[in-house]
Amino acid sequence: MSGRVIAALRVVMAIALAGSVVVQVGMVSLLWLDTDTDPTRIGISLVSIGVLSVVTLQVIAVCIWRLLTMVKRGTVFSHAAFRYVDLVIGSVSAAAVLILAVAVVARFANHATPGDEVAPGLVGLISGFALVIAGVALLVYVMRTLLAQAVALDSEAKQLQSELDEVI
Repeated sequence: MSGRVIAALRVVMAIALAGSVVVQVGMVSLLWLDTDTDPTRIGISLVSIGVLSVVTLQVIAVCIWRLLTMVKRGTVFSHAAFRYVDLVIGSVSAAAVLILAVAVVARFANHATPGDEVAPGLVGLISGFALVIAGVALLVYVMRTLLAQAVALDSEAKQLQSELDEVI
């Protein structure tokens, strides 16, 4: 991977991380400052889910940043990379659970506020989106197994190279 691609990706991620902090601070402050009434349980639930969802994206961005550093150094095919890939899998899984929590909150919002019901189809769509995100976590897990195979092959190749060097 070229240095320009890594640098460009890091710029995009830095902007996204800065924007995510602004979104988190804005969501929480608007909940309490921009309303005439006290926040409702549903509003607090949705803002909490939103803030936690942004945290999952921030964790993923930091892990990808660290993996890019390993790529740049040529050390990505090592056991140290598994820690970051495992964190990405956990964060994507947590994001899927949080999206499903939005569907649950929306379902219970139907009974909390008369005249402000959420369409059952929307709850279904949100649940389907959570399933797709869970699929992304499974895809990253498959990629982790490929990384494990690459690390094993790299280790074996280094061992064979050292044995060949001894023979020569």
